[in-house]
Amino acid sequence: MATQKQKSAARKNIKRARSVQSARARGARIPKKSPGLSTKRQNRMPAQTFAFPKERKEPLNDARHVRNAIARFDQVEGVSDSERQAAWRRIKTAAKKFGVEVHERSWRELMRGGKTGS
Repeated sequence: MATQKQKSAARKNIKRARSVQSARARGARIPKKSPGLSTKRQNRMPAQTFAFPKERKEPLNDARHVRNAIARFDQVEGVSDSERQAAWRRIKTAAKKFGVEVHERSWRELMRGGKTGS
């Protein structure tokens, strides 16, 4: 259940998003805060650019996405330990390529206290 504070914050965010969307529809040049990946672009990416290629989860195409993949590593469900090990190797390789510091020595260090348990 959401608290009153969460509900009011969600209403405020929705109201703000609608006003920006409406202004864009009328031709206003409002820049997006984050370019992100479009679905079309993500679907065209080769499977090797994902930490989990079978599921096409956690793209590793730039430093921001690599940091995000590390932060959300414990949230990926339905993968085996061997798949996690392979994904960790891909993440470490991408981190080295894009200059992202990784302090954890193993993917198991990321799993402590996450969604999948301790």
